[in-house]
Amino acid sequence: MVTTALGTENEAETLAAALVEAGLAACVQVMHVRSFYRWEGELKREPEWVLLAKTRSARFAEIEAFIRERHSYELPEVLQLPVAGGSPDYLRWLLEATSTGTKPQA
Repeated sequence: MVTTALGTENEAETLAAALVEAGLAACVQVMHVRSFYRWEGELKREPEWVLLAKTRSARFAEIEAFIRERHSYELPEVLQLPVAGGSPDYLRWLLEATSTGTKPQA
């Protein structure tokens, strides 16, 4: 799973759809959150939209480049989180949906 956060709902939805359309993610969830972080010495408290992209670890470099190209932040969060397990049918679908050169089936 790859996660990133964006500053607007529109940006988040656009990126989520683009990741799925490009076959880089099988599914992307978009969640509204409030983030607290330190940036340039200042404590920030901002609304953000977090994307959770379900994908295969072998595609991380492609996904990172894809996100960086389209992200508005100077330093975008792009984190890869390992998936330790899951429903075999769901994992099979995820692998099929993110295979290079194939289109996912419904």
